[in-house]
Amino acid sequence: MAENPSDPVAFYDALVKVELAGRSVAEALEILGHLVDLSDDLGKPDGARRALEMADQLESMKIEESDAALLEYFRANTWAALNRHETANPWDWEHPALGNQIFHLRKCVSHSGFAKMGKLRRCQVFTNLGNCMDTVGRFVEALEYWEQALALQPKFGMAVGNRGCGLETYAQALYDRGHQLLFAKFAHAGVTSALGKDVLFDGIYPQALAHFESVKNRIESVVPNLSEIDIHDHPMGDKEDEQGYRAWCLQNRLFLNPLNDLGPHSIANRDVLMLPTFTTKVKEPPTLVGFFNQLKQEYASARWLLYEGIQTDKVHFSDREVLLYNTLDYSCHSLAVEKTKIAFRMAYSLFDKLAFFLNEYLQLGIKDRDVYFKTLWYQHRSSKPFPLRSQFVNLDNLPFRGLFWLAKDLFDEQYGDVIEPEARDYYVIRNRLEHSYLRVHEDFAGIMPPELEIFSNRLAYSIARGDLNAKTLRLFKLVRAAMIYVLLGMHREEARRVHDEQKSALPMHIALWEDDWKR
Repeated sequence: MAENPSDPVAFYDALVKVELAGRSVAEALEILGHLVDLSDDLGKPDGARRALEMADQLESMKIEESDAALLEYFRANTWAALNRHETANPWDWEHPALGNQIFHLRKCVSHSGFAKMGKLRRCQVFTNLGNCMDTVGRFVEALEYWEQALALQPKFGMAVGNRGCGLETYAQALYDRGHQLLFAKFAHAGVTSALGKDVLFDGIYPQALAHFESVKNRIESVVPNLSEIDIHDHPMGDKEDEQGYRAWCLQNRLFLNPLNDLGPHSIANRDVLMLPTFTTKVKEPPTLVGFFNQLKQEYASARWLLYEGIQTDKVHFSDREVLLYNTLDYSCHSLAVEKTKIAFRMAYSLFDKLAFFLNEYLQLGIKDRDVYFKTLWYQHRSSKPFPLRSQFVNLDNLPFRGLFWLAKDLFDEQYGDVIEPEARDYYVIRNRLEHSYLRVHEDFAGIMPPELEIFSNRLAYSIARGDLNAKTLRLFKLVRAAMIYVLLGMHREEARRVHDEQKSALPMHIALWEDDWKR
């Protein structure tokens, strides 16, 4: 078969009919890659579905780890083609093909063979993940994916430019004018860099470059004076331990402060995220304000417990003389481990509490006992697929849409659709922590030969301490993003209500809670 003939349609027709039996893995992957690209370029959904069949055949073959990771990338691109050419309305909240694209991109990244793929290919994967997240409204999380691409290749043009565009999207959703200006400044720098001569593109993207140019011009027309703003010289606390804690939070993007998404700059080392201006009934007490105060305090306290659980390397006095048997399975028992477990449970519980908050704010009318973050969005029916609640159909609210897609990262036995390959792990960990037995063991024990397996225990779910730390940190990032989307979604919803209802309102002043009162 000739490669890249002058007639792409004829080449496509030939590829669709190809059988992979008897071909080498390298040849089969090349055929699959060509078919995916042509199916997308020519707008051929049938070819994309044939590519998915080929991918299933390839998976059954004995392939190297890097090839297995590449296969997930091709699957993701196939679903991207189906999403582009079969989606009637790109602004609908539900997009199964896009969900499959995200799922397989994540499987590619989490695959053991991902690190063996070429650097530019990994940049493509991270960039595509960032693009997908931004598309569904998860612009907070999109930034980290683009930055992972830039960590591999700082001049990767599509990541540079798309990050700039994503920052502009984020800026438009904010309600703090100072934050908006700073985001606009970073966004402008990003798209300007992408239009420079020293960036690296893995192809020719005239439409992308035109989009970067339009974003650049739009920012300049709205914010003509992008002056310098000091983002570094801000106090981090008087004592070394507080400074270390704040630096850790900044580095891991855990402050409830949108500015932390611009990087670990000291300007962002405070939890300044507050409810936007919103209207409520006359004589209604600040119920939602008090509720969010509690959510924010629980997050901040759980974050400190996680920090201590991860950072502590000394035996705490409360663990001394607590007599335990050595079960010879390298399990971990300490206050530090329990702090991490508590932090996981507290963080996970915030999802349903955020759902409770939204049920009240949006007046969804769901009974208290039936309010869950995963199921909040749907009308319950006896059979799948469950339809969206009428309040969310055609709702022009990107942060709430992002929150809806974030819920797809969580597993629920009744609502099984997820876009996070490890979603069930988080679900199992949470249930084991709440109801039965999660056994944490030393990291080195996990690399022992199978014949020396020491973890057989019919009552326990075992996890390495490093894995628990990493999953808990990932969970906190997810909760933080959810809290930001809730408030930005409220801001967008309030603008809609003012426009639609044309109601007058009287201001209510609420003083801040002093730090000295927090005892």
